[in-house]
Amino acid sequence: MQFVDRVEITICAGAGGDGLVAFRKEKFIPRGGPAGGDGGRGGSIIFMADPQVNTLVDLRYKKNYHADNGANGGPNDRHGKNGEDLIIKVPVGTLVYEAGSNKLIADLVESNHEYMIAKGGSGGRGNAKFATATQQTPRFAEKGMPTDPVNLLLELKMLADVGLVGFPNVGKSTLISRISAARPKVADYPFTTLVPNLGVVRLEDFRSYVVADMPGLIEGAHDGLGLGHQFLRHIERTRLIVHILDVSGFTERDPMEDFDVINNELLAFGDKLALLPQIIVLNKIDVEGARETAEKVKEMLEGRGLEVHTISAVTGEGIRDLTYLMGRKLDEIPKVTPVITHQVVKFTSDREKSDVWTVTNDYPNEFTVTGRSVELLVRRTDLNNEYALRRLHGQLEKIGVIERLRALGAVEGDTVSIGDFVFDFTDEAY
Repeated sequence: MQFVDRVEITICAGAGGDGLVAFRKEKFIPRGGPAGGDGGRGGSIIFMADPQVNTLVDLRYKKNYHADNGANGGPNDRHGKNGEDLIIKVPVGTLVYEAGSNKLIADLVESNHEYMIAKGGSGGRGNAKFATATQQTPRFAEKGMPTDPVNLLLELKMLADVGLVGFPNVGKSTLISRISAARPKVADYPFTTLVPNLGVVRLEDFRSYVVADMPGLIEGAHDGLGLGHQFLRHIERTRLIVHILDVSGFTERDPMEDFDVINNELLAFGDKLALLPQIIVLNKIDVEGARETAEKVKEMLEGRGLEVHTISAVTGEGIRDLTYLMGRKLDEIPKVTPVITHQVVKFTSDREKSDVWTVTNDYPNEFTVTGRSVELLVRRTDLNNEYALRRLHGQLEKIGVIERLRALGAVEGDTVSIGDFVFDFTDEAY
């Protein structure tokens, strides 16, 4: 399976259905009252953290997601059908950002929990809802709440208690296959592991924890070399690092130099990684001469106050003790409960967060009104309905837009733009 841990998609919640203009036509009721029903609510877009999903690959091939719109209202006060919610399944550990601003919207860290990322638009009110003592036969209704597409960036950070790090081909994949049911590809060449692997370690006392086998790091990984950014990102959530060094001599590299290089990469990527507790594991002690090298390296590392363990991932020597050592270490490290940022997200820019609106005189006889609240009034008005236009004029008068246009010199017949709509200014109410 292809591993994908970063993808951009576009989502759009469903718009609300329109309200209806209708009147009762029952026999023997010569003056039937308003009976137009409300439109249905638009479907919302919900992300579900599914433990059975391990990659964002499906979202790479389908980029656009739109929930169902609500149905229009019907006669006899019939309410339009609500749009179906759209559930998008993503791996546990997925972060959702607003593309462009990189604003964190949600951190999906709890298995099987659902997060409403985009809420469906409310349905428009039918004319029955506008009947009053002074307006007993309203001949207008409200359009449903519109919705706009939003671009998202999804990023997966794997959730694991222990992160295995080290240069390529030091034995991380072999070790994780020994201590868990994970079966990563193992071979004797650099960058064997191109994707992180997760394995669950189960101890005999019924405890368990999750280990992530991180792809081999190289010098410069924090700058993105060797796909370093993608790989380092995954160990940010771990509580314990197990740093594996190869003491076999096959690579002709100095284990101490390798140790310093990897730790420098962790520090360069961020202080958080560098400060995580580490267990140093000297691997491949089954190779001739490796035990002598291991003793020298162990002495130097312990001289720095580090905890060192020797193993052979191939023969299994030292593996059981290592698994219990990791378990004990995890017992000493408190779990940090991730904070869920938002469960319902309203995608609004700073301009859209209030009822503030502005009027500008761009050219002679041309004016522009901007502001989320005013633009929504227009978008929810049936501009082909004379009565709805009268109501819109009254609403604009009430909030001060008409008065502001007058103050800027607007006269009958001038052009006024609100959002995507253009009107001829009229100074008098209908």
